[in-house]
Amino acid sequence: MRGTIDSGRSRGPGCAERPVSHARMALSNTSRIRVLEATKAPDGTTRYIDQIVTDADPRIEFSYLSISRLFSFKYDVLHIHWPEVLIRGRNKRTSLIKSAAILAVFTVLGWKRVPIVRTLHNQGPHEPGSSIDRAVLRFIDKKTDYFVTINEITEIPRGVGKYIPHGHYRDRFAHMPRSNPERGRLLSAGLIRPYKGIEDLLVTFEGLADAQARLRIVGSPTAELRDVVESAVNRDPRISALLEFVPDVILVDEVSRAELVCLPYRDLHNSGMLLVALSLDRPVLVPDTPTTRLLASEVGSGWVHFFHGEFTTDSLLEAFAALRSAGRSSRPDMTHRDWPRVARLYGSAFDEALAAVRNGRRADR
Repeated sequence: MRGTIDSGRSRGPGCAERPVSHARMALSNTSRIRVLEATKAPDGTTRYIDQIVTDADPRIEFSYLSISRLFSFKYDVLHIHWPEVLIRGRNKRTSLIKSAAILAVFTVLGWKRVPIVRTLHNQGPHEPGSSIDRAVLRFIDKKTDYFVTINEITEIPRGVGKYIPHGHYRDRFAHMPRSNPERGRLLSAGLIRPYKGIEDLLVTFEGLADAQARLRIVGSPTAELRDVVESAVNRDPRISALLEFVPDVILVDEVSRAELVCLPYRDLHNSGMLLVALSLDRPVLVPDTPTTRLLASEVGSGWVHFFHGEFTTDSLLEAFAALRSAGRSSRPDMTHRDWPRVARLYGSAFDEALAAVRNGRRADR
């Protein structure tokens, strides 16, 4: 997966909002805002950027990351998502050049009073970087003026920012054909990375003494995990895989055919694929974490199933038994996750960040 306040709900620790000042309200009502998104342009799929720009206020003009745009400084807000992407290259030399460029850009933005807004998709990079990477990422965090969290558990750094829920995908998938769920079909989908526990899933499933069970793996893996998955496919005829990035129409078919979507992450803080599954009315099996517990209480009983600690064969057996015996609503409740709302809340976030900078309230520079 490529990977959202006005929520009307109680907010978690560190998620308090400051009242909107008259200056912010005036800015919101009258000013054009040029936002440079530090990511690729939207493509109408399940990428997160689509949630922000679809249904956005027309006064907000979005542009997307390129070297020329970044160094033009012709934008009012810089919005970053995964800062490690900005500084990591194919080799050490490229990474050093990119890091130096970001240090320069962020310094100039401070002089020019251009706020830096960051959406916290993860608590930290999934892949560890070098000591230089870590130092530059600390610098980026220090220079960021405003933070957006996409769940209510994440604490807002320095208390400056707001919670905006990650949107659902119901509207995006509405026109795509779906299949009926197949009993015993277990699916794991999305980018296949070590932290997502795919090796644990394969070992656990191979130990499952159920000839009717099926495991389907869908997504683009690392080279090492491709070998791991293909070896498991060759060993166990119940396992199949489609090891590539798939378009949404295929993703919808794969998810809708599953009886249960399994995300055996070693830890799970945020997951777009979890919301994809729930948007397609498929129950999920996930680790028991504060964020998954909160989501389970939001969408209603019977949709989110948990494993505790190590992922085992018993985890699978218990999940299948629970979803087949427990009643659940006709579909998960995702009322608070409509994209127009997400876009509106991002507009107010950009307003607040701009107003704070123009009023002299900045990050420590």
